[in-house]
Amino acid sequence: MPLLVTLLTLGRVANLPTVWSNCLAGWWLGGHENLGHLPLLFIGATLLYMGGAFLNDAFDAEYDRQHRRARPIPSGVISLKEVGRWGAGLLLLGVFWLFCLGTTTGLLGAAVALLALAYNMTHRMFLFSPALLGLCRFFLYVIAASTGAEGADGWALWCGLALAAYVTGLRILADLEEAPSPDRYWPATLLTAPIILALIMDVNHYRAPGLELSAVLGLWVLYCLRRTIWPADQDIAKAIAGLTAGIVFVDWLAVVDLPRELSFVFLALFGASLLCQRLTSAA
Repeated sequence: MPLLVTLLTLGRVANLPTVWSNCLAGWWLGGHENLGHLPLLFIGATLLYMGGAFLNDAFDAEYDRQHRRARPIPSGVISLKEVGRWGAGLLLLGVFWLFCLGTTTGLLGAAVALLALAYNMTHRMFLFSPALLGLCRFFLYVIAASTGAEGADGWALWCGLALAAYVTGLRILADLEEAPSPDRYWPATLLTAPIILALIMDVNHYRAPGLELSAVLGLWVLYCLRRTIWPADQDIAKAIAGLTAGIVFVDWLAVVDLPRELSFVFLALFGASLLCQRLTSAA
């Protein structure tokens, strides 16, 4: 059991509901007819995400020994070599799994694996590295759309770019927790990208649901950001956790034509993300 807890911690499983919502939204935007592809897609994306998360701890081992000694490697629960092997193995298995859905999907999965590796290698050295994490999420949309009946068209790409902007802003805000800056609020503007896209692109009978979901996302973002601004409630870690769960709302906003009954899936994933965050923080 201790090993399982360690592996779940390293894999950052609390964020997996947002990966699954990425897959669901991308698949819907890609034509959403090949329902049998969804289980393979979810498994492949999960393996890629967890592989990248493992390697994040592997590359951050020295930093964690100085600043985050409770993490699995510096605490001595698991060795650096083991974590590296798990990370590389999960990434390779994820790419292989996606190749089962087609050559294009597999190649896109390989691109995500390389981006995840590049991010983990550079994110403590270069300012542009959060954009690599955003691109990982963008390619998850493209991967998911490639499994649909119509493939990755313009709408899937635009929504993926909006998601990438949101995740990039989120990651920059998270980095500022460790290195506060007087101009730390500008990344919050990137969080508005999905709303701006919806306001531009949702027309006719998509306008009303688009505005409703934009309001939901906007209010949630403001609710989370209050922890970065108001001294009485300041807690950047909780703000980042909330904004991460908000990725599910970004995905929901991308698929305003979704049948109402399927909308409950996104609500369930949002709730699951918050619940997993609470459970892992209490562990």
